[in-house]
Amino acid sequence: MEIPLTGFMLHSNDSDPAHSHHLYITSWDGRPVHVHEFKGVTSYDDGHRHRYAGTTEPAPSGVQHSHKYFTFTSIDNRHHHQIYGTTGPAIYLPGGGHYHEFSGMTTINGANPHRHRYSGKTSL
Repeated sequence: MEIPLTGFMLHSNDSDPAHSHHLYITSWDGRPVHVHEFKGVTSYDDGHRHRYAGTTEPAPSGVQHSHKYFTFTSIDNRHHHQIYGTTGPAIYLPGGGHYHEFSGMTTINGANPHRHRYSGKTSL
């Protein structure tokens, strides 16, 4: 199955030989796409918490959808964790706009291997 998409690629002009390009998708199957920001604080486990923040992957606007997300937590107690998953479906608001709920467990890490719970709502 082929799905037409449009977008643009941004080239980094830095001198780092391992530089990257950023791909920004602007439409998916003819529909504009959008993203949401998300952030929060993990559960308190193994004597500490972690903060996290990120932006979801793009998804089409105007139809029921969910978003994938991925980020790293802050470094606390000399380690960090990965957070990733898929949001719940769009929750539409009476005045327009929508948000998504997300939750899960971090990856296991630390000198005393452990994980943290996280949950929240994306930005509108």
